[in-house]
Amino acid sequence: MTHRILWLLAILILAYPGIDARAGGKTLPPVADPLVANLCGECHMAFPPGFLPARSWTAIMATLDDHFGEDATLPGDQARAVEAYLTDHAGDAPGGGARREFMRWVAPGGVPRRITDNPAFLREHDFPERVWQRPEVVTRSNCPACHRRADRGLFDD
Repeated sequence: MTHRILWLLAILILAYPGIDARAGGKTLPPVADPLVANLCGECHMAFPPGFLPARSWTAIMATLDDHFGEDATLPGDQARAVEAYLTDHAGDAPGGGARREFMRWVAPGGVPRRITDNPAFLREHDFPERVWQRPEVVTRSNCPACHRRADRGLFDD
């Protein structure tokens, strides 16, 4: 009986391409733009923009001179290109798919300034403080420490 259910589920997923088999808040498209990947990835993982609403990315890009204690100022044309990519692929952008899972916990009009401030992140990462203090983790934004495929947008491990 279990095999029949699995086959039926597989057929439904293949028959309806709009269904994301990995939805549920564990998978987001990674950054596909080379400029964004290179500029953001210089200092940290280039986070999938679907983790935050567009208004958060706009606020973050407006304060690059103090980007979490660092000066990450970009030339105007690069800043505009990065912001356009991030907002076009944000969690509240049209066609949200799996991104909607992360946005449903953000208050209407809420502007989380860090991915780790997104209520969806907080719900999924309610760990004892000792987990965050492990030497391989160091910071809550070090996704690859626990999610080996984070660079591919896979956060299910």
